[in-house]
Amino acid sequence: MTVVAVAEVVEVVEVGRGLDALFQPRSIAIFGASEDVTKIGGRPLQFLLKYGYRGAIYPINRKGGTVQSLQAYASVADLPEAPELAVMAVPPESVLEAIKDCARSGVRAAVILSSGFSEMGEAGSRLQAEIGKVARSSGMRVVGPNCLGSIGVAEKSIATFSVALESAFPTAGHVGIVSQSGNLGSYTMRLAVDRGIGISRLLTTGNECDVDIADGIASLATDPATSVILCCMETCRNAGKLVQALAMAREAGKPIIVLKVGVSHAGSEAAASHTGALAGSDAVFDVVLRNGGAIRVPSIEQLLDVGHAVSVVGTARAPKGKRAALVTASGGFGVLMADAASAQGLDLPKLSARAQERILSALPYASPGNPVDMTAQVSSRPELLVQVLSAVAEDPVCDAVILQSAYAFQMPRLRDVYIAALEQVRLDHPSRLILLCCKAPRDTIAQLNRMGFPTVETIDAACSTLAALVRLGTRGEQAATAATLSSTDALPQEAFANEASAKAALAQAGVPVLKEVTAASRDAALTAAREIGFPVVLKIVSPDIPHKTEVGGVVVGVRSEAQLATEYDSLLARVAQKAPEARIAGVLVAQMAQGGIELILGTKKDPVFGPVVMVGLGGIFAEVLRDVALQIAPVTEQQATQMLRSLRAFPLLDGARGRAKADVAAAARAVAALSQFAAQHADVVAEIDINPLVVMDQGQGAFALDALLVPETKGNP
Repeated sequence: MTVVAVAEVVEVVEVGRGLDALFQPRSIAIFGASEDVTKIGGRPLQFLLKYGYRGAIYPINRKGGTVQSLQAYASVADLPEAPELAVMAVPPESVLEAIKDCARSGVRAAVILSSGFSEMGEAGSRLQAEIGKVARSSGMRVVGPNCLGSIGVAEKSIATFSVALESAFPTAGHVGIVSQSGNLGSYTMRLAVDRGIGISRLLTTGNECDVDIADGIASLATDPATSVILCCMETCRNAGKLVQALAMAREAGKPIIVLKVGVSHAGSEAAASHTGALAGSDAVFDVVLRNGGAIRVPSIEQLLDVGHAVSVVGTARAPKGKRAALVTASGGFGVLMADAASAQGLDLPKLSARAQERILSALPYASPGNPVDMTAQVSSRPELLVQVLSAVAEDPVCDAVILQSAYAFQMPRLRDVYIAALEQVRLDHPSRLILLCCKAPRDTIAQLNRMGFPTVETIDAACSTLAALVRLGTRGEQAATAATLSSTDALPQEAFANEASAKAALAQAGVPVLKEVTAASRDAALTAAREIGFPVVLKIVSPDIPHKTEVGGVVVGVRSEAQLATEYDSLLARVAQKAPEARIAGVLVAQMAQGGIELILGTKKDPVFGPVVMVGLGGIFAEVLRDVALQIAPVTEQQATQMLRSLRAFPLLDGARGRAKADVAAAARAVAALSQFAAQHADVVAEIDINPLVVMDQGQGAFALDALLVPETKGNP
């Protein structure tokens, strides 16, 4: 047996590399193999034998002898060959040496089923870290520890003790599952099998000392047996790898449906600025997944509904718009469908006059608008159903069709009518997406799926599934991203001192600000106002007062020298009373913006993905309406424009109700400049808050009226 030295130098592992040894190994060794099939060490061996794995199986047990009728070996060094895959079911204190033995022997991959590592505290974390070092230095891929392992379905490669395999083995298919949670992943597989979904691979990554969720996605992206990827994700340990893995799947044309669990409350706890409250980490995951072309769903049920539908439809027939036609044999069901479709953001256009004429010519008592109520007349004559569905399918005002039936597929006579009609419609319209909302026997569902019709049982689920397919079909090309420009200028510490210094630093980076001067006296303030021009705004400048309005530290609309002198003294008096301990650096005299639309603009450093730029409706509405757009920094001006256009409030910028159009281009330049600044100074800046960014009429610019820079400290993520 070949012996491989374990190198001391840690190597960079290419995302997804080497996981073929999990799914297609020519030989498998079971460490801790047991005769008792109720034990973790007995179950993988039992499954391999029960379901007919054709490679070599090597039980490893210190006592030797035989285990479940196979010759057992005392150690991996005693084996006649180096197994490609090792499955660890030994106590945690024995795992490290076993992994080292595997690395020295040339084992390509290992799955550690054993628990008792980072989930148990500091000692377990140290042991897990040592295992990770062995994996990276040797090049052997290690899954786990504390995981439920992996399955290569067609190859019967089983490295798991999951109870999901006790009664039956999955049918081979093209849907791959990768999950950080073992139970969630195996449960998803079991439910998928119950729905008739064929499985290619299952990978559960557990504590992720080496192989992580990104590796799993990347491996399935390059796996010829997989065409659709279902992902159960709790977190991300390596942002770069995840982004790369998502890109690999997108480039390979393999849709990813993601159930992201563990919604974080970090956003609500970040009280340093408005930005921190609005840019929570779960929203950042939304951005990353959307950028990568993944379809996010909120439940296991939708994960399976959408995954199944995509496996039936593929990407070619995913709708290129959100206009849906609803067809049913009941007016009441039609109303329910319309409500559910609208709740999912689907549009329900009226069918064209030509389509309505064709429907009425076939069914004079039908309601031909949208939803289409065919009435019970279609229950006996399949040609009528063909005529109605053809009229709807050929109508260019719709992008997809949902056909709902409560009983048709459960009654043999009606089932034959509907299936005959659908066969004809599929022949006539092979590329049209028609989703069936129905309940039917399993063999009928399988028949409909083979014909190319995705099936979903309930109305709400059907509409949410179609909405997900719309997201898949309309995701477009991968948007161009901005590179972080190099900068040799370190950010001076005084940039964090107060509003004036923050705006000065941002202005140098290309974020526009109005004319302003920090005055240390009333006379200096008067001089500054004369140079700037009335009206002006007065603001207290203090490193100890981040929210100036709370202490009466802001006066707007100062229009004369006399008013300025009075307001200057009053402002200082109010601040002295409400914040007597605050250090006062002066009073900011600033040019007053008149008119315009206020936005909030800022960045927050996400603990995984780095700086995130956020823009939304500003002023008092920022945290009330939460109408914000997020993107990973830096962004291009084109991306910034798309962010602005995605806001529900964008019509206010675009001249709604006779208003003048706002300078969207200037606002986009400000967003892009801020994002570049945040990316360049990510090592020292935790958050930036610009509230508001006032956007003037078209051609007149956009300006940061207030700004706060929050420094990166050990207490910040």
